[in-house]
Amino acid sequence: MNSINRRKFIHLTGGAVAMAGTMLTLPGVVRAGGKRVVIVGGGPGGATAARYLRIQDPSIEVTLIEANANYHTCFMSNEVLGGMRSLDSIMVTFDGLKKMGVNVVTDTVTAVDAEKRTVKTAGGDSFGYDRLILSPGIDFKYGAVGGYTAQTAGTIPHAWKAGPQTALLRKQLEAMDDGGTVVIVAPPNPFRCPPGPYERASLIAHYLKNNKPKSKVLVVDTKEKFSKQGLFTAAWKRFYGFGTDKALIEWMPASAVGSVVAVHAKEMMVETEFEEFKGSVINYIPPQTAGKIAAVAGVSDDSGWCPVHKKTFESTMIPGIHVLGDASIATKMPKSGYSANSQAKVAVAAIVDLFNGREPGVPSYVNTCYSIAAEDHAFSVSAVYRFNAEENLIAPVAGAGGLSPADASDEYRKREVAYAHSWYNNIRADSWG
Repeated sequence: MNSINRRKFIHLTGGAVAMAGTMLTLPGVVRAGGKRVVIVGGGPGGATAARYLRIQDPSIEVTLIEANANYHTCFMSNEVLGGMRSLDSIMVTFDGLKKMGVNVVTDTVTAVDAEKRTVKTAGGDSFGYDRLILSPGIDFKYGAVGGYTAQTAGTIPHAWKAGPQTALLRKQLEAMDDGGTVVIVAPPNPFRCPPGPYERASLIAHYLKNNKPKSKVLVVDTKEKFSKQGLFTAAWKRFYGFGTDKALIEWMPASAVGSVVAVHAKEMMVETEFEEFKGSVINYIPPQTAGKIAAVAGVSDDSGWCPVHKKTFESTMIPGIHVLGDASIATKMPKSGYSANSQAKVAVAAIVDLFNGREPGVPSYVNTCYSIAAEDHAFSVSAVYRFNAEENLIAPVAGAGGLSPADASDEYRKREVAYAHSWYNNIRADSWG
């Protein structure tokens, strides 16, 4: 793997994902005592775990509990905001999992009894488990700044959980007068999808350029630098006049604005230590923490995130509970949909081994992240990771994967858009069937 180049990496990982779709003709479900797995959360981590448990050991009884009847993917939701795709195009169902024998329950888990190994739901049901997988995604630190609450999100959307919030922000962009300012407040680290706020700025600017050219996007950042910064700013200069008097995108680092102090919904204003920014539309992305059920289950620490054994993703705080995806502390993997998908496969392999009396093997992990900055302009980063047992660390493999070249041709950037869309279709199939 050390000598693998970036193009081969994407080809091989994409092929592996595509091959998963050919593995569905497996024996029907066999109910077996002592091999029950309950999964909380139907995003890419939880859905992948459910699917691969059924693939790798059909004798395992799998129950997936998800609050929503359908799921909207956060990845590609920025294209909805940019007017490049519909909200329906990022919605997935759980029908594929049901066909594989997964018991899909639409409900919210409200309690976890680790001693009795049961979970309870808001609907009054109780489910016993031998292994529990939590893939709850993120929650928000409402109240981290003055004036921003769950209720405020009805006026100033975060749109960092796709679905109704995405629709609300898109509607506000459509209603905005030409000449208005869209203020995006990017969150502090760590947070879901590190390049996401900057892709969002790009695609909103794309929409404004074609529909409301007198408008602009202002990114108020809580950081001094951001993921893929060089590639983004190069694209902003080319397509959106970044750095000029007529720029459609302006980025202000924390050193220029100070800390975000408050969000004022009535005045449509973001207040920082040094300045106040008024917006026709404000997209405030709050500081983040693990999904609420992680704290309820007792598997999150003082950081708000969940420490895990990186070899199995079993909680270091409570045995028998595995935590995947955004909620887990999986340094040095980013919090991304593909990370969750990869981590789910590692956890499933470990659980299958444990159920069958085998020592889990030493895992590897992968991640690929595409960012679309304009209609025919995208770039990506990809990495292979290996488990370091001595440090309980997931570390990147030197020379594996890589970043899109800064001097790539227009045709290369255009192909990256096609790869991004192909990746999206593949991960949907690989996760939800």
